[in-house]
Amino acid sequence: MKTGIIILAAGSSSRLGRSKQLLDYKGKTLLQNVINEALETNCQSVIVVLGANAEEIASQHQNDQVNLVINESWENGIASSIVAGLLTMVKNNSEIESIIIAVADQVFIKMNNFNNLIEKQKETGKNIIASTYAERIGTPVLFKKDYFEALLSLTGEEGAKKILKQYSQDVETVVFEHGEIDIDTETDYNNLISQQ
Repeated sequence: MKTGIIILAAGSSSRLGRSKQLLDYKGKTLLQNVINEALETNCQSVIVVLGANAEEIASQHQNDQVNLVINESWENGIASSIVAGLLTMVKNNSEIESIIIAVADQVFIKMNNFNNLIEKQKETGKNIIASTYAERIGTPVLFKKDYFEALLSLTGEEGAKKILKQYSQDVETVVFEHGEIDIDTETDYNNLISQQ
């Protein structure tokens, strides 16, 4: 199955007051950490969708193996970034059969989290495989091609969760340990650093 990974990194981190994508964790930015793990997989293509502070973030994440896409409409909400990433993915890789949507601030993401989604899809034949943590489901999440149209029709702040709810009978999950740990505030970041 030809799978691509789309990393959403377009937000302005308003609650944090600075770009969370650039926060340092163990000598790498949060975004670099996700990129590195994505590149360890056998996925065909890795796309990073930037928006707020795109130039500054792009300048620190140049990589021949990664396609940086700037979503000029990032302020319209997360849906615009999903659409920008997916359109680029399909345009560049006509053979792509599924995509994984990830975010830039899940600190403990590993290559296995991506691979487990792909394995579970093969095992179950379900067309949506989501991660589960802290009694909820979320990213990273795999969508087979059957759902590309639904993803492209998302608007505003509608994330992919809308599709997970709508087609719950076609959803399977895999456990992502510590997946609930993301960085939204200075307190989140300080807690993370203090636990290093």
